[in-house]
Amino acid sequence: MTEKELFIRPGNADLLQKAYSLGFRNFFAEPVAELKEAVFMSEDPKSQLVIDGKRTVLAKVSKREELDALVKLSDKGAKRVIVETTDWKVIPLENLIAELHSRGTQLFACGEVSSRPLLFTIMEKGVDGVVLSVGSNEELEQLNASMDQVESPSLSEGEVVAVEEAGVGDRVCVDTASILERGEGVLVGNTSSFFFLVHNENVRSEFTEPRPFRVNAGAVHCYIFQPGGKTKYLSELSAGDQLLVVSPSGSRQCVLGRAKIERRPLVLIRAMTKRGEGSVLVQQAETIRLVGPGGKAISVTELRPGERILVHEEASGRHFGTRVDEFILEK
Repeated sequence: MTEKELFIRPGNADLLQKAYSLGFRNFFAEPVAELKEAVFMSEDPKSQLVIDGKRTVLAKVSKREELDALVKLSDKGAKRVIVETTDWKVIPLENLIAELHSRGTQLFACGEVSSRPLLFTIMEKGVDGVVLSVGSNEELEQLNASMDQVESPSLSEGEVVAVEEAGVGDRVCVDTASILERGEGVLVGNTSSFFFLVHNENVRSEFTEPRPFRVNAGAVHCYIFQPGGKTKYLSELSAGDQLLVVSPSGSRQCVLGRAKIERRPLVLIRAMTKRGEGSVLVQQAETIRLVGPGGKAISVTELRPGERILVHEEASGRHFGTRVDEFILEK
């Protein structure tokens, strides 16, 4: 089994067949012989399971004594524990993650489709696997659509061809609920086919303290590349939205805590690749930086024609933030 495993607990046989057709292969259900590639686990009369040769315990936890009993079973050789919680959903799992991981026992948690992100991020590390109950085609489609949400857009090098003062406009700071690292930022552009990687504000200077949760992203009209390959206008963002944070080494999702719009002087930056040209409007200040090769943060006030920066290009246009294959000209 992989480090983060997902099993589906289908409400009926039709949902099991549907899930298999969508590519799911792990099921908490009685085995079905014709589904040759599927892995099944199911409860035996003694609530004992053997998966991959490992003794596995299935238990409900509603009080402290039951949690302590599971820890004792781990000490006696249980290699995997599958837990169903009742009223308290998070704290029992936090306690079990701390207790079982130190003993080398895997922890699986039962939940609904909507609980998957929470279960995989409890105490940052999350549980080792989940067993998700699916009761309808709609829930199954929702789960399937969410599996590939975190997209790592391809980055390439572009050459800056112009840096021009653009006057005053309204720009957007996106303040995330996460600490961003060197090289991380968001993809922003004047058009939906050419995006610039704008660095976060974790750089300390003589005149400013770092704000490692913030990206001073760009003007209100700019597109921002979102999870699932969609876009939004920066002006549309609000607290609770999911942001795609991108770096040369990959991508991750962060929740937006605040979008702050203020009127500031702007600078227009144009860049070119072998495929085409794009531009972006960002605030003109020393703390606003683009990302260069290797994750280098380059202040827009120091940017000059010929500088190499990281960009992302798209072949398709957009309609309400979704890719469409039609003729669209933006300039």
